Amino acid sequence: MKESEKSRYTDTELQEFKEIIEKKLASSTEELNNLLRSLQTSNENGTDDTGSVYKTLEDGSSTMQKESISQMAARLKKFIQNLQAALVRIENHTYGICRVTGKLISKERLKAVPHTTQSMEAKVNQYK
Repeated sequence: MKESEKSRYTDTELQEFKEIIEKKLASSTEELNNLLRSLQTSNENGTDDTGSVYKTLEDGSSTMQKESISQMAARLKKFIQNLQAALVRIENHTYGICRVTGKLISKERLKAVPHTTQSMEAKVNQYK
């Protein structure tokens, strides 16, 4: 049976996708924890012994860096949530089915973007 004729992926195929997702989930969770730790640590290159002008510049730079890290952490949290939702879809045997077209999403797309819920066809039509 060709992939385009199937209504869902087999349990073996779902297990392969699950392993891919779990690896991405583990590395993303570790990366998020590292980002959150870096936000909690204070500036170890303190400016206590420098002039007030340099301290102000350093404070501004530190604030920008923390904002950037916060944005990266927020994106990672969303990515992790999407991966967790994909694991739920695997358990429900609905993983890999496009929520727009109802057709199977190609294996290549799922391997590249394992948390996707749309086929390329649906994604392209979204921007027309």
